[in-house]
Amino acid sequence: MVNVSGISIPDSNLARDITQFIRDTEDELLFFHSTRVFFWGALTGARQKLRYNSELLYVAAMFHDIGLTAQYHDSQRRFEVDGADAARSFLRSYAIPESDVERVWNAIALHTTPGIPEHMHAEISLVQVGAGMDVAGRGYDGFTDDQRQAIVAAYPRGDDFKNGIINAFYEGMRRRPQTTFGTFNDDILAFKDPRFQRADLCSIILHSPWDH
Repeated sequence: MVNVSGISIPDSNLARDITQFIRDTEDELLFFHSTRVFFWGALTGARQKLRYNSELLYVAAMFHDIGLTAQYHDSQRRFEVDGADAARSFLRSYAIPESDVERVWNAIALHTTPGIPEHMHAEISLVQVGAGMDVAGRGYDGFTDDQRQAIVAAYPRGDDFKNGIINAFYEGMRRRPQTTFGTFNDDILAFKDPRFQRADLCSIILHSPWDH
């Protein structure tokens, strides 16, 4: 089992079952990405001396992008909500306390929403931290070379993760472009599809049915 600076994947039946489920559901790019998100988040939590539940953090990290997979491509909801609901259903089958289920749901649903998770439970904040580190390099210098190398050696980024993850986002959202309004997810559609038209809140306000 990989251990990085005292951090390892939780050794429980739930964690093992989730690992197998996500491995069977996601391709290698998303599976390795999700696992790295857990490690970046957990290492940050340890460095900042936060109190968090490692198992709940692992659940949220592993499910956070499942809404991008093929079975959800025709969904008309935000992919984050699809992932949060999938995790909730999985956890309820294990009789996990509802308060913990809600915490995982929020961590997944809010992981692309800036400015809010850091004011909530540590598990919610740390999923966003981990995703931001792995996708955009946010907080990169907060990790040592040894930590980065160990995690990437165990869960590789592949030859072109940057374009790979953009493509995964695009495939997961291109059939539901309206769900990207109000998030930075519309950046993905604009980058990949020159025909994509962003919604504009000012135009929506000015063309609302109100007289003034």
